[in-house]
Formats: sequence, structure tokens, C-alpha cells
Amino acid sequence: MHQEFLAGDAVMATRSLEEARDAVTRVYLPHELVGPQDAMDMRLNATSDRYLTLGYLTYQAETELRMPAAEQWYHINLQLTGATWASRSDGGREHTPAQQRGLILNPQQANTVRWSPDAEQLILKVSRSSLESHLSDLIGRPVTEIVDFDFGLDLSTTSGQALLRSVEFLATELERPGGVRDMPLARSQLEAYVLTNLLHAGRHQYSDALAGDEDKARLGRLAAVVRYIEENADAELTPELLARVSCVSVRTLHAAFQEQLGESPMAYVRRVRLSKVRADLLRADPHRTRVTDVAMRWGFFHQSRFAQQYRSQFHELPSVTLQAGRLEV
Repeated sequence: MHQEFLAGDAVMATRSLEEARDAVTRVYLPHELVGPQDAMDMRLNATSDRYLTLGYLTYQAETELRMPAAEQWYHINLQLTGATWASRSDGGREHTPAQQRGLILNPQQANTVRWSPDAEQLILKVSRSSLESHLSDLIGRPVTEIVDFDFGLDLSTTSGQALLRSVEFLATELERPGGVRDMPLARSQLEAYVLTNLLHAGRHQYSDALAGDEDKARLGRLAAVVRYIEENADAELTPELLARVSCVSVRTLHAAFQEQLGESPMAYVRRVRLSKVRADLLRADPHRTRVTDVAMRWGFFHQSRFAQQYRSQFHELPSVTLQAGRLEV
């Protein structure tokens, strides 16, 4: 068996098919459960806040869950051991080997998932309002429709591994005495980090916007100066210098940035530098690195203002990013 997460948040341990179904219904959603009567070793541990539920589930028997559309919730199944075979009402099918694949259950699709006897999962239940609002903040425009994730979730990619490790880290921190359970702000920041990883790991109609590809496609005449900023973010950059790079006046440069990117050239420079800080923090050893040193390396010398700007862009404090960075190692 894999590590049993959230053991202190036990919801049910039973051999009864009916008790297992009732427990999962209470925590996740109504469903039909097919499996051996009184011959399983089901365990469900779970903890919830207003917008997110995180649970560990295993049946230790071959079972099948038949679930209606969840309507106001996304469910994310991360395969720890064993495997599942899944289908949904639009004809989609998936197989989830351990540590390689997961599932994202769309709020508008009914799903059937068959579990192998040794299957164990970490399962996220995320409200539509929470996930779609978070995505809206990340891409800078309203999200007014279902995030139409692909049914399958590739956990073998860099972004997939980041998602799995961040969820495991959240579960571990929720178990640790004095951990994020006792710090609501830290918990919400860590949950936001998990949601960001989910949106990057899963493929959906907003993936290009999230990756910045839409911005790149419409840069046009700004492409050269944007490339220069990204390649020289650690150097002194001024509007005058950037205007010379793009062979236009400062006024024309400012107007072009406002028209195409909706911000001034120096605001874009700050955004790029903040992204460089984040990349360094994610790679850093939290025991040997100070946020202040990384910030100053990229030109941020006023620490309280830097922290405010960083949180505004990434929805978490830089110290949270530094601690979470060890998940990428």
C-alpha cells in the first residue's frame, strides 16, 4: 500500500458496501457502488473547507462507481497505486496507471470508474466558483463557462508531477501539528498553489491563454522589445532604452503596450521580473535561500512593496513559493 494520507481525518473504515457508498456520497457526490458485499477494506479520510475537499480513498477490492454529473464541482482523481478504467457520457475513455495518469471529472458529464483491488487515490473536490474565479485571476479576464478539461490527466509531465506533489504536500501539511490547518491564510495560499498547478497540468480551452500564447500571437510589432525584456530582465531597463530597441518614440512605445498588452512598458518589465523571482524561488533550497536575496537579484529593493506585488500577481506570498519549491526537486 501507498502512504495513507490524512489518517487523522478518518471518515470511514468498513467492509460494508453500503457504508462505503454512504461515506463517499457524504464527502463527494451521490453514486451507485458495485462491488463485493462485505468483502472490501474501504478507507476514506477527508478534510474540507468552503471551496475544496481533499481526501484519500481505497477500497482494496474491485469496485465500480457510477456517478451523475456533479454540476457545481470538479473532481480530480490522482492515482497513487493500482489503476482505474473510466468512461464518461460523451464517450470519453481513460486508463489511469499509478503515478502516470489521473482523471478530471467534468461537472457536466456523468462518469463510470472501475477500480483495481489495489487502487488508492488522492481525490480533490473543487467548487466551480473557486476554480473558475482563480483561473479568471490568472488570465486577467472573466471565465463564464465550464473549464472543459480533457478527461485524462498526464501525471508524468513536469506540470503533472508538480500537481501530484503539491497535493501530497498539502495533505502532509494538513496532518502536521502546527501546520497549515492552524493557519487559515497559509492554507488558502497553498490551496491556491494547488489550483494553479491543476490548471497548468490539465488541458482545456484556456490553456493557451494561461501559457501566455495568446499574448505572443498578438504582440506583432512589440515582439522584439518583449523578447529583449525577457532576455535582459536582470539589466537596467528604462522606457528610453526600450524605445530605442523597438525603433519608436517613448510615447509610441507606451501607446503600443497599452493597446496590445493593456499595461505600460515598465509594468510589463515588473511582471517579467516577478516571474523570474518565482522561477528562482521554485528551484531554491528553502533552508539556504532568503526571499530578500532573490528579490534584490531581480531589482526589488523595497521588500513590503515587492511582497504586495508578488502576491497580487501569483496569489501567494513569496515565502510560500519558496517552501513549495522543494516539491519540484
